[in-house]
Amino acid sequence: MDENTWRFVKKRTAADGAVYVSADRTRFRRTGGAELQAEAEFQRRIADLDYPVPHILEEGFTDDGDYYVVEESLGDQTLHDRAVASLNGGRALADDVTDTAAQVAARLLRAQAAHLVQPMPGTLRQWLDSAGFTQNVFQENPDLDNTRTHAVLDHALDLLAAVPLVRGHLDYGLPNVLPAGVIDWQHHGLVPLGYDVLPALEIIAFKGGNKGYTASPGQRRRYLAVLDDVSLNTTGQPVSQNLGGYLLVKALFFLVLMRPDDPSHADKHLKWQYRRHLFTKGLEQYERTGTVDTALFPSLEEFAAGHSAGNHP
Repeated sequence: MDENTWRFVKKRTAADGAVYVSADRTRFRRTGGAELQAEAEFQRRIADLDYPVPHILEEGFTDDGDYYVVEESLGDQTLHDRAVASLNGGRALADDVTDTAAQVAARLLRAQAAHLVQPMPGTLRQWLDSAGFTQNVFQENPDLDNTRTHAVLDHALDLLAAVPLVRGHLDYGLPNVLPAGVIDWQHHGLVPLGYDVLPALEIIAFKGGNKGYTASPGQRRRYLAVLDDVSLNTTGQPVSQNLGGYLLVKALFFLVLMRPDDPSHADKHLKWQYRRHLFTKGLEQYERTGTVDTALFPSLEEFAAGHSAGNHP
């Protein structure tokens, strides 16, 4: 393969290797190691199941022994990029972005529901530990590793026990979604049906406004209604009933590796405290109501103001 036909895009995140794009921008080339091989194998398998993913066109090893994979391009602009580009001095997401997000999510959910996976004992617990990175979160936040937290998480798992398992993305969100499909399946694994797609607009709130946009209550309702329509037609159950439990896991996920090594780094310390606050707020909501309403989350700016006034730890 002629290296001169590829333009460097970026280093891969959370993995070795890099991403390149072809001169005509119709293909992407990624390099890596064993984890990329596993991702490519998974991606081929789900492409055969009609998941909306890039098709793999070529794979092999470089002269240096690195693995590479070439896949079709699904486009130049993710929905996150489109969302940022459509802002006009405000922070409201454009309806065409959320409507497209719902269409892609519906395609993925429909494919997942058509290919359920038989669970093994402990699979749901393994999902919680891997999706929420619980070992890391509790190591960095030992005060959260308590009876109350585990009781709420256990209750959520009990309610999710009847939800079918499917092959999932585990890092689904607008930055990984394009109108033609879903990219970056590095963190794949088994997930309860709906875990990937349901929280996609809700998790914007965990960024604290740093992403520059927010989804309105109406947009979030319409998005969930589209997914409920798919799940009712495929499983007979509204998938949105599980959103609260999924957001608890996402609250754990957004705490991963947040504790700064140096407490003198004020900005990092504030962001860590903010994510802790969102987790405890979500825990309280779920404990009280069985769901989590991200509209009640403060922005990072609001939290910082309260933090300075002594209203937060």
